[in-house]
Amino acid sequence: MRLLHDHELSAAFDHAAGAYDRFTAVNPGYHTALRRSARRLRLPQEGSGSRVLDLGCGTGSSTAALLRAAPRARVVGVDSSWGMLRRATAKRWPAGAVEFVHGRVEDLTETVGTGPFDAVFAAYLFRNLTDPDAVLRQARSVLRPGGRLVVHEYALSGAPAHRALWTALCRGGLVPIASLRGDGRLYRHLSHSVLEFDTARAFRGRLRAVGFEQVRVLPVTGWQWGIVHTFTARDGGLR
Repeated sequence: MRLLHDHELSAAFDHAAGAYDRFTAVNPGYHTALRRSARRLRLPQEGSGSRVLDLGCGTGSSTAALLRAAPRARVVGVDSSWGMLRRATAKRWPAGAVEFVHGRVEDLTETVGTGPFDAVFAAYLFRNLTDPDAVLRQARSVLRPGGRLVVHEYALSGAPAHRALWTALCRGGLVPIASLRGDGRLYRHLSHSVLEFDTARAFRGRLRAVGFEQVRVLPVTGWQWGIVHTFTARDGGLR
């Protein structure tokens, strides 16, 4: 299958935005896992004085997880889908805590400027990018020296059993249900993007190659074990 990219993918997310939160709600542990990953940013004093960049914020689930972990932080959410951002902005947020920006993460410095941000969070983003390394470099460029990055992503362990489980779940439930709403093309893309993306070990190597340090890989618990991982890293400081 040919994966969707750029405007095709944004348009597909626009169409699916209305039902997106309902789809994620039936995923056991989806929000719990996001909140756990957000806490791994380890922002001090509940995030007081911290600016956090939420890459690929979608309908705001990751934004909510960040504010749950650091309720005094200021979060800037970026997404290329107007439909997803409309869902995000329609939700209730603490006054002054959140700003949503429409733009491609590939053009990050044009979208949000040069920062600096104290932390960058990205959930379910990198497997959908044409050039993950370029976006990682941009994410690092807007971090303050020593700032933290956390990526929450479908990156398979490499074990055949985990690959088979993911394939079975998509073919047996996710894609057929999405197809009934006319969103089959998007969810077929999302299914295959996981299979074609890095293993957890390979993505850890990407992070190190672009200059991140103290890179750790942590598995997500529950049925997502070996399928979803949290990656934590710190900017190395030398540019």
